[in-house]
Amino acid sequence: MFTSPSQILCTIFGVHIYYYGVIMAFAIAVGTLFSDWIGSKYFQLKKETIIDLAPYLIIFGLLGARLYYCLMDYDFYLRFPTEILALRHGGISIHGAIIGGFLGLLIFSKRHKISAKKLCDVSVLGLSLGQAIGRWGNFFNSEAYGCPTNLPWKLYIAPQYRVVPYQDVSYYHPAFLYESILDLIIFGVLFYLLKTNKCKKDGNLALIYLVLYSIARIIVEFCRLDSVRYVLGLPVAIVMSVCIIFLSVLLLILNNRKKKESL
Repeated sequence: MFTSPSQILCTIFGVHIYYYGVIMAFAIAVGTLFSDWIGSKYFQLKKETIIDLAPYLIIFGLLGARLYYCLMDYDFYLRFPTEILALRHGGISIHGAIIGGFLGLLIFSKRHKISAKKLCDVSVLGLSLGQAIGRWGNFFNSEAYGCPTNLPWKLYIAPQYRVVPYQDVSYYHPAFLYESILDLIIFGVLFYLLKTNKCKKDGNLALIYLVLYSIARIIVEFCRLDSVRYVLGLPVAIVMSVCIIFLSVLLLILNNRKKKESL
């Protein structure tokens, strides 16, 4: 059985330090360092290229993640606009982070004249690893939980975090854990494809990541109860994931299409 001990790790000079923020910082650091190692070992990038890229990914990624999340729950943030800046309270979206991070990557790519496709391939390895770690921030925030269950690995959710109409239910599927495990599997698949040189063209690895992660997200979202917004009865995350799958598959086909030999 899982039970979140608290959202707050400690208090320093009256300022609360949240588990969520610490875990996210750790996830970003691990993902960045791993991608930097991958970049120099397998992609012939100079050492610290990804470390130099990291501020672009972090700043644009956080902006995109927060803005996307706030847009999905805009009625709340219109009433309490100061909460938009309250990152310590949690509330970011991976889809927004991917969009924002990609924009930051494009800017870095242009400034340093490095292939954007290659940077994307390197980045998704660290991203998938970082996601597996970062999902544990949801555990301490008592969020990203699934439907009720009595399985041995059930997750206890305190009454104040339960969604309607499950206020009297104590134990739920740990959806955050399921996604963390799926993220690790995705990381393993991507690393295997890289080591065995299965992806012949730059950009393939990043597109495969988008397909695999979107599939994983759809699986987890069908289990979750605390999705923010719905479209046609489906969580926005599922709708977005389906769109990403179709677009990524199309781009994979185009990226690997052989050019016709000139006559």
